[in-house]
Amino acid sequence: MNRGSWWFAAMAVFVFSAAAFSSLYALAGRKQTFTGEVGDAMCGRQHMDGPPADCTRTCVAHGSKFALIVGKKIYILETTDKTALATLDQQAGKNAAVTGVLNGDTIAVSSVAAK
Repeated sequence: MNRGSWWFAAMAVFVFSAAAFSSLYALAGRKQTFTGEVGDAMCGRQHMDGPPADCTRTCVAHGSKFALIVGKKIYILETTDKTALATLDQQAGKNAAVTGVLNGDTIAVSSVAAK
């Protein structure tokens, strides 16, 4: 590979990588809505203390965080909003639509609605 084509190839890789990174960054910072079953971070799909709703409420009362189970993925739900927390409690073991900002496996919750 001559020097000119090497430089062109390197710049193409750089531009493509920068574009891909900026797209991922943009997705990570905007609100999205996820629909799934409200559970808790400790038990996930495998509730160990009775029916899913009761187990979720018990685990959250003992310090676990609410979680949203979407297919095979489990998202930890972070919020201090009392309305959102009340809706999550009401929807324990049921489906809900959670809107918020995704960061890794955690959703910073802005709203919750029954589904």
